[in-house]
Parts: sequence; C-alpha cells; structure tokens
Amino acid sequence: MRTRINRKGLAVFACIVISLLFLLAVPHPAYAADLDEIENYEITAEVNDDATVTLQYHIDWKVLDSDSEGPLSWVTIGIPNGHYVSYRALSDSIRDISYTSSYGSNIRVDFDRNYYENEVVSFDFEVVQDYLYDMNHYTDGETVFQFTPGWFDDIVIDHIKVRWNGNKALSWSPACEMDSEGYLTWTGSLQKGERYQVEVTYPNDAFYFDETKSFQNSGGYEGNGGDSDSVYVLIGVLISMIVPILVIVLIVSRILQYSRGANFGSSRQKKIVRTKIEYYPVCQGCGAARPEGKDNCEYCGRSFIKSKELIEEKDIPVEEKEIREKKTDGLYRYAHSPNTYVHVHVIPVPRSSGYTGSRGGGSRSGVSRGAGSRASSHRSSCACASSCACACACACAGGGRAGCSVKDFYQTDLKLRYLKEAAK
Repeated sequence: MRTRINRKGLAVFACIVISLLFLLAVPHPAYAADLDEIENYEITAEVNDDATVTLQYHIDWKVLDSDSEGPLSWVTIGIPNGHYVSYRALSDSIRDISYTSSYGSNIRVDFDRNYYENEVVSFDFEVVQDYLYDMNHYTDGETVFQFTPGWFDDIVIDHIKVRWNGNKALSWSPACEMDSEGYLTWTGSLQKGERYQVEVTYPNDAFYFDETKSFQNSGGYEGNGGDSDSVYVLIGVLISMIVPILVIVLIVSRILQYSRGANFGSSRQKKIVRTKIEYYPVCQGCGAARPEGKDNCEYCGRSFIKSKELIEEKDIPVEEKEIREKKTDGLYRYAHSPNTYVHVHVIPVPRSSGYTGSRGGGSRSGVSRGAGSRASSHRSSCACASSCACACACACAGGGRAGCSVKDFYQTDLKLRYLKEAAK
C-alpha cells in the first residue's frame, strides 16, 4: 500500500512539475515593458475624381526597447484592403516599400538603418486606395466613406490626426473642425488597442462612384502576397498544436488517473458594450430636421447627438425585450424613449488567464516590426473591409514592428521569429 501511495504522489508531483515547466517556457509578454511608442500618427485623405482615395501617412515612431527584441529595422502598416491602386515612399528614411498580404493587407516599410532605444524614426508614404465607400449606405442618393486608421494593440499613440478634404462633402461624423485649407480635421490620442472611425458623406454625383466597389464587397484583401510567410504560419500551427497537445494529454491522463479529472474552460468570451444615444430631433445650429440614421447635420455639420452613456443590460427596461436580446453589432431603436437608440458593440476578449496581450519576434497590432519580424498583427487587426473599410489588415490590427507580437490568430502564442528559425 505504501508503495502504491508513493507512486501516486510521485506521478502527481511529476505532472505539476511538467506543467510549471511548460508554463514557464511560454513567454508572458504582458509582463514585459513596451517596445515602442508612436509620438505622431497623421493621415491626410484626398478623394480623387474616380472615387479612389489618396492616403498620405506621416508617422514618428520612437523605440523604447531595442534589447528585448532587437533594434527597429522595418514595420508593416495595415491598410483597408488589397484593392490598392498604387503606393510609394515619400521620405528618405524608407529604404524599401512593398505590399504584403501575409497577415492581412499591409504596407511593409524597410528603414534606411537600424534604430535603437530612444531614437525616433520619422517616415512618410502614400497609398491610393479603392473600395472605401458604399453608395446609398444610409440614404438614397448619398455615398458614405468610412475610414478607421490602423490601431495598435501593444502601442500607445500620443497624437493622432486625420485630415480629410471636405470639398463637396454633405456631412461627417463625429463632429470636427475644418481647417483653413478646407480639410475636416479630427485629433486625439489612442491607448493600446483603441480605434477611431470617421465617416464622410457625399452626394452620389460628387465623384465617379461605382456600386460594385462597396467596402462591403472588398473581400478583405487581395493583391501581391507574401506566400513564403504562410509556410511559417503552417509550421507554427503544427508545432504549437502538436507539442502542447502531447503535454496536455500527458498531464490530463495522469490527473484523470490519480485525481478524478480536470476542467478546462474556453479561452475566449464576448464582452458586450451598450451605448445609449439620444438625438435632438432638429439641428441645434440651423434648425434642420434630423434625417434617419444621421449623426451630423448635412447643412451646417453640427452633431445631432444630445447625450451618450454606457449602460448595462440591467439598465434596459424589461419592456425593451428586443434590445435586451441583441448580441450583435448594430444601432437599435429604443422604443421606451423618443429619438433614442442603443448602440451594441461586441468585443471578443480572452478569459482571465493571469496576463493579456502578446509580444515577441513577430509583429504588433497595427504594425509589425523588423528586429524579429502585421504588424499589428494577423487582425489586430480589424474587421477589415467589412462594415468599416478600416485602415488595417483583416488579420491585422493595423500594424506593428519586428519584435512586436503578431496577433495570435490561432491562439498559439508562438512567435514568428521562432518559426523562421525552425524553418531554416
């Protein structure tokens, strides 16, 4: 009996040790210091006669840590989709520029040299982008452009500015200033993972719009691919699945044998954010009536929004059964009060596991970095080219840098740098 007990205890102890060693072997990026900081992120948009949009980017990127993942040598910036017309470098700090669809739709920027801790690299480039609008989106006879600059899951943006040529525009959202050159200008700052969307509405005859080029039909991305990286992804998926499975099978079998099993929960859950929005029935600037679905006055540009507040499901009256049951993104009429709606936004989030985020020799949300290897990842990056024609890649959050963590599409927490080394 004593021998059996000792063997049982030894087996359980061995399982615990193996589990701890496995957990220690997995990088815990959230505990690491930030690699980078974006001091300035500016995008200037010009709608062309053929309804394509020329996007000029200016970014001041500061390196905070060049020891953990190496110096900064390249980044990838997410763009709305693969329907680009052209792209080009506009600054001498860019040695090479290319398009890649390895982790969504991205522009890869290779710098003129390596950049180290406390250095700032300023770079400019231009992309002529198509499939950014949707005709008759809210109102017949009007075309809406929707644009979300690529966001960064692991990087703070100190200052962001979006400038959009307001010539011929009927309305825009959210409310903003118009500068002396006639550009609608939105400014602010963004925390890690935070994103910002703007809308500009035009009459259907303002430009040569094409109904087949709706951002809802953009297909996410296409164009020149980076097929070589897909090999690394495949290798990574195989390695990251087989090794943990073998370890988990061993641990579970031992635990089941000696202690009646174990419980494993889902790694992801959904967070539902509800915003109650009350509108003025008429414009408080010029007195025009508010058209259905409009946030801004088409005549003076003033916002129709009277108030906004975050609410919980328990705050919604029981008679608003339809809204209480909504679990998908959308704007729903709040029958309990006139001129009031509830905006529902569903955010997939990881279940609590002691840490969040990812970082490594791949890329960061919003961009990927070149010390190791979209940049912001494989959809930091976003629900790209869907209802929000966003400036990020479908599998990417918009960008990152080599050394930033690739968005872990397969929940492997495996770094691209390790995959490339394994493939050699």
